[in-house]
Amino acid sequence: MTDREDRARETDPLGVYVHWPFCLSKCPYCDFNSHVARDTVDQGRWAKALIAELTHYAEATPGRPVASIFFGGGTPSLMAAETVAAVIDAIRRLWPAAADQEVSLEANPSSVETATFPALRDAGVNRLSIGVQALDDADLKALGRYHNAREALAALALARATFERFSFDLIYARPGQTLAGWRDELARALDLAGPHLSFYQLTIEPGTPFHKDGVAAAGPDEGADLFDATQEMLAASGLPAYEISNHARPGFECRHNLNIWRGHDYVGVGPGAHGRLTLDGRDFGTHQIHNPGRWLETVERRGDGTAKRRPLKARDRAVERIMMGLRLAEGIDRGRFRRLAGADVLDFIDPGALARARDEGYAAVDDQHLAATAEGRLRLNGLLKALLVS
Repeated sequence: MTDREDRARETDPLGVYVHWPFCLSKCPYCDFNSHVARDTVDQGRWAKALIAELTHYAEATPGRPVASIFFGGGTPSLMAAETVAAVIDAIRRLWPAAADQEVSLEANPSSVETATFPALRDAGVNRLSIGVQALDDADLKALGRYHNAREALAALALARATFERFSFDLIYARPGQTLAGWRDELARALDLAGPHLSFYQLTIEPGTPFHKDGVAAAGPDEGADLFDATQEMLAASGLPAYEISNHARPGFECRHNLNIWRGHDYVGVGPGAHGRLTLDGRDFGTHQIHNPGRWLETVERRGDGTAKRRPLKARDRAVERIMMGLRLAEGIDRGRFRRLAGADVLDFIDPGALARARDEGYAAVDDQHLAATAEGRLRLNGLLKALLVS
């Protein structure tokens, strides 16, 4: 890679991810770094710590335009609007803002959090992502959610009235779910939808209450049928899949996640957050201290809560970009990949495996792109295992 290409990478738009680790309750399927807030959270103290860590990373990435800000969690809608505004203002003070900057925040649809939607908009949030998960009270209870269907409908109505860009999530392959029932739920979801919808297949992760209790998700064949129905109904309604789990009308894709899937850099701040950065022509992975209390104390003591900042081997980062890029319907832009990785994507792909995947209808390749087909994305783990040169 030339010095010019290195400099170009370090002026590419940057994403900023802010992790808020607190929830009102822990969902039994969740293995994210989220914690039940048993005491009142000192919002001012947390705002100062997040801004301190942002300042630390801004010093390492000066002048890079920030294209997107994403508040994830946990439950970021439990943040005071003043805290959100302070963090957004700090990011815009520390880095230049790219034109049409996207500011996303994840929210739950409880009545307490829904009431904050207008204040979050006024704080600078311009895209809301709501964790509905199901449209049926019995299923919501089984998933350990503390909102009901009525609250979810009210939250979606207010989101539509408050934000031009909003989305909501549903979980499928739930225990006992039928294809007919899922089709009915999808039809209802489409009636409620804005320009973006996300659908996540329930997986039982080790260490979660669902795993400990022996809860079983739908089998692979049932999961595939539910996935196919989702793709079919959403595409017919003008919300095609642009990524395995995400659907949007053209122009309404989540820009923050899209840039990550395309292999660009992002800063991650807050407990357990990850980041990917190009510094002095080298790729680095960052990982913040996982425990919220230890993260907070460390930031207050030294100015950041980084647990690890490790250089990434060129091949490892390239493989990571392939794994992310093949999640996208557009696939991998070979020119962009070459600029970011310093090599062609096919240098990391087994040519015989790729030929077989093309013949079987799982992959497509031309001079500009390498992509997994819809069938290939359905079985992406197996496809990647076959394609990647060890």
